[in-house]
Amino acid sequence: MKRTIKLTVCYDGSNYSGFQRQAKEKTIQQELEEKLARVCGEPVTVTGSGRTDAGVHARCQVVSFSTEGTIPTANMPRALNSILPEDIRVLRAEEARPGFNARKDARRKEYEYRIRFTPEPDPFTCNYVWQMKEKPDMNKMNEAAELLLGRHDFSGFQSTGSTQVSPVKTIYRSCWETEADGTLVYHIAGNGFVYHMVRNLVWSMVQIGLGKKPPQAMAEELTQKRGEFENSPAPAQGLYLARVEYELYKD
Repeated sequence: MKRTIKLTVCYDGSNYSGFQRQAKEKTIQQELEEKLARVCGEPVTVTGSGRTDAGVHARCQVVSFSTEGTIPTANMPRALNSILPEDIRVLRAEEARPGFNARKDARRKEYEYRIRFTPEPDPFTCNYVWQMKEKPDMNKMNEAAELLLGRHDFSGFQSTGSTQVSPVKTIYRSCWETEADGTLVYHIAGNGFVYHMVRNLVWSMVQIGLGKKPPQAMAEELTQKRGEFENSPAPAQGLYLARVEYELYKD
């Protein structure tokens, strides 16, 4: 009997060309599908809640798939973790309702972006934060971050190459915090995100934090289209998919 399974997965994206399967590159989806085929005894195709880019990490990626394999759902994390690379871990496995889709059914996603002030390059954190030689002003960045709350058209923060989805998104959380070791962490949660949206927003806020433009510039940029103001994606390695929530399946 075919079951629909929901897996919660975390991974270090440093060694992968993103989540989505590619013809000639190593990806998270490829690794999961190859190992699931061994565990389930049949070919498996997974759907992820989001397509993280090359170098982007996930604390809580959700994937769904259907299988007629007989392995008990509760045994899947242990079986998969015994054969997956050490930089990919399955945290939980649950049987979901028929038709559950990790991407289409997601109602809220949360990302975090991490920045470290490193006057000298730090080889131990270079794959996990944006290392900056100049310290940005977090208070100014928080002023800008607050302007993102609510419903906006994020066309100006959508990089080319994205799939055709509405750029109008609702943001529920947007704030910067400082951790004990001085790491700056940006938290953003919304009902969806367009291609490179979080990284583009972070880049603009960092320019504000460095005094290159005022916090109110963020409000103006939200009314503009891509290319009408200076913008570029922040480095991929600072970005983490932190949480995905569903109406019936809460993480």
